Amino acid sequence: MARTILFNKPFGVLSQFTDAKSPTERPTLSGFDLPKGVYAAGRLDRDSEGLLVLTDDGPLQNRIANPRTKMEKTYLVQVEGLPTGRDIDPLRHGVTLKDGPTRPARVRLIDPPPLWNRDPPVRVRQSVPDRWLEIVISEGRNRQVRRMTAHIGFPTLRLVRWQIGPWSLGDLALGAWRDV
Repeated sequence: MARTILFNKPFGVLSQFTDAKSPTERPTLSGFDLPKGVYAAGRLDRDSEGLLVLTDDGPLQNRIANPRTKMEKTYLVQVEGLPTGRDIDPLRHGVTLKDGPTRPARVRLIDPPPLWNRDPPVRVRQSVPDRWLEIVISEGRNRQVRRMTAHIGFPTLRLVRWQIGPWSLGDLALGAWRDV
């Protein structure tokens, strides 16, 4: 029987079980007592947090990770500055990044979400305000959301993946996992 797990990945943790590239040991999934035989379906950058789906089901892993399936991913994004609806409108139509145009995203301004504290905390600059966005994309290029917000002039300070397709973090604690 196939196994699918939702994991709330902390900031600074690699989305893999080993780290062969670094001479210094960086935190990996192996530090969270996850079951043997499951693998991350897609990636979540080390400096991003939130939902990571792990499974031992190859076809499901492909459906989640393959951009052709267009499985939606929802991100809560803290950006530097105070974007308006007009500022984020280009994301709704798709923007052109160095690796080509993005698909249109669903984007809206949101109130600060009730999230866990990040370690280390996001740097706070008294003279520069920040704002939260909810961004839903149906592709997953390398650092795509960060590049999209930078493209419109609002660099990402914090990025939390909240949902992948039908799976959501809900009340899953940071560093915890559960079977679905």
